[in-house]
Amino acid sequence: MTEKRFETQDGLTLGYTDAGAGFPVLCLAGLTRDARDFDAIAAHLAPRYRVLRLDSRGRGRSDWAPNPVESYQVPVEAADAAALLDHLGLSQVAVLGTSRGGFLGMVLAATRPGLLTGLILNDVGAVVEGAGMKRIANYLGRAYTAPDFDTLARQLQSAYAADFPGTDLGIWQTAARAMAHDDGGKPVLSYDPALRDAFLKDFDAENPTLDLWPLFEAVGPVPVLCLRGANSDILSAPVAAEMAARNPAVTLTEVPDRGHVPFLDAPAATAAIDAFLARTTP
Repeated sequence: MTEKRFETQDGLTLGYTDAGAGFPVLCLAGLTRDARDFDAIAAHLAPRYRVLRLDSRGRGRSDWAPNPVESYQVPVEAADAAALLDHLGLSQVAVLGTSRGGFLGMVLAATRPGLLTGLILNDVGAVVEGAGMKRIANYLGRAYTAPDFDTLARQLQSAYAADFPGTDLGIWQTAARAMAHDDGGKPVLSYDPALRDAFLKDFDAENPTLDLWPLFEAVGPVPVLCLRGANSDILSAPVAAEMAARNPAVTLTEVPDRGHVPFLDAPAATAAIDAFLARTTP
């Protein structure tokens, strides 16, 4: 794996990883997450594909923006992803977007016709449910209380026990290391806390459900694989079914015993991704 950096139009330097060989697959992470979320699936895909993983602005190894409320917005972050592809001279890619990364993938599909051969949406779709939006608003930008990573892993295991039943501590230990920076053994936020300000700018606590049907429909004929955690509070089963009903290019796969978001290590997820990429990439 090669870790690199490039500069955006507004002068920020963003980090990305580049591994493997073959047709490129661009991985875009969720709101507070970064390239480390794709460690497992990247290792799985890299023998057959060139796997690119971007740290969006304000996350991971990328620069924090001086104007967070205006800068940490989906259109800006999608433009960053497009700029990375232009920087690398890539005219076609498949995109794997987790949560907010799926928003970015939909924007790329809608605004750059012909760029995407396929779009994988990991637990995100045409509607973001209000319960999930409220949960995000509750934790976003708040420092971790755990004094060490083992405690953080146990906190995650306890907090998400209902949505991720039977998930052992080892998986949560890996997740904890992927979602926090290590400050002398203490987990700290791996993103700019000002993301909270950008999120709350358009968050309506009285009507928190986010309707993205126009964006989803703008994806057009691009093949879509929609992975849904069976216990997700972000993408509901009825919305996922309606996405498939409206667009015959959509394939649905439900990942059992997972909430928001599936870790992409489950056999159901990896098998679906393998089959989809084999069908939609040259």
